[in-house]
Amino acid sequence: MIKVIEVIGTSEKGFTEATENAVREANKTLKNIRSIFIKYMNANVENGEIISYAVNAKISFEIEK
Repeated sequence: MIKVIEVIGTSEKGFTEATENAVREANKTLKNIRSIFIKYMNANVENGEIISYAVNAKISFEIEK
């Protein structure tokens, strides 16, 4: 059986790192992560510069029997 949760990953460097951070953090408490689906991406801007990136993602993982 596969379960899906929704998470937000952030980074000051880019969307790729934000995605990797989301998986890394989820992996601390979840086992058997199978995939990540990026639902939304956004960035925060100050003074015309991007200061942080975020991804809203769905992570799927297998539930142990």
